[in-house]
Amino acid sequence: MLKGNAVIGQSGGPTTVINASLSGVIDRCLQAEPIANVYGMRYGIEGFMSGNLINLGREDKAVLQSLRYAPSSALGSCRHKLQQADFGPVLEMLKKHHIRYFFLIGGNDTMDTIHRVENYCREKGYELTGVGIPKTVDNDLFGTDHTPGFGSAGRYVALSVKQAGMLARDMKYVDQYVIFQTVGRSAGWLPASSALAKTAEDDAPHIILMPERPFERDKFLADVQSCYERYGWSSIVCGEGICYADGTPVSASTTADKFSNVEFGAMGGTSAALMLHRMIKETFGWRGEFQVCESLQMAAADRTSPLDLEEAYACGRRAVELALEGRSGVMVSIVRESNDPYRWSLGTAPLAEVALGEKPMPDEYITPEGSFVTPACIEYLKPLVGPLPEYARLKGQVVLNDE
Repeated sequence: MLKGNAVIGQSGGPTTVINASLSGVIDRCLQAEPIANVYGMRYGIEGFMSGNLINLGREDKAVLQSLRYAPSSALGSCRHKLQQADFGPVLEMLKKHHIRYFFLIGGNDTMDTIHRVENYCREKGYELTGVGIPKTVDNDLFGTDHTPGFGSAGRYVALSVKQAGMLARDMKYVDQYVIFQTVGRSAGWLPASSALAKTAEDDAPHIILMPERPFERDKFLADVQSCYERYGWSSIVCGEGICYADGTPVSASTTADKFSNVEFGAMGGTSAALMLHRMIKETFGWRGEFQVCESLQMAAADRTSPLDLEEAYACGRRAVELALEGRSGVMVSIVRESNDPYRWSLGTAPLAEVALGEKPMPDEYITPEGSFVTPACIEYLKPLVGPLPEYARLKGQVVLNDE
């Protein structure tokens, strides 16, 4: 068993439970005899290369306990893609601080970082154990049933669409449509989670647009008109990454990040929701609104799913246990054992496979017409998002002329 120090970092966008995973890593490291100190990277691998480290073992115990429930990324984050010239400085820092255990919490780009650092160290004869902890609100990470962070973000989306849908229904003589945009570059898991808001036929959402299906303008407008004719209004939920059949983003964004991923929302200069809003307004002349919450879906601690919190913490602890067992080059994964009752366990997935793979929604989770989800998808989502509140709705008994 290797003896030395451990380092933990956070990468990419935050989730409401990413600090629960961090807390799990810290707690287990502090209990591990082979690990002398546990350090935190300030601002991910980019901060690590510049020597920006803190000693997490010297933090106040009460702060470490409450960290488990804090939103955002406590250590700070980055979106740095490792270049060949970076590996030397990374190894230098590992040696300088006698780091033998290397942990990162993030998505597939983060898993690629761990994988490449571990391989480089092996080539240079430096013993390093690297283990990844999954994180992404998009739920598109390969090798795991779902990712910590998704359940809480899905809960945020479902509650927002439910509440905004009630408002839109009651204001339909003023505004005839409402569009809610979720994050999600290439997977429709978050927009799909909005379906949990629906308990009656006319409840929001009516139309769900997912990146797994090409956007068809004429079909979309026909669906919107059909909803208006049936309900007097329309609720639309879209993923930020929806594209036309030729791959052109509906958002018309051309800006890319360091990993060559298209940037949507503010960085792209527009949004899919805004473009859909314009289409409806220009076609029908109706009033309506669009809602683009961006990072609120990633940091709303008041809407955290209890299960999500529990699994995130467990993933952090398990990562350390795997490292102590000598398991390297893997990511902790969540295994779903049953839906009802929901049961889960923890497994592993090879970093090399996670780094290269993606997990879009399967076909059986999307209706044939491509604008809503199937009962199988609802069953998958329910335990992760948790029960939603039921709100009062008037029966609407019409007063007769002779009353």
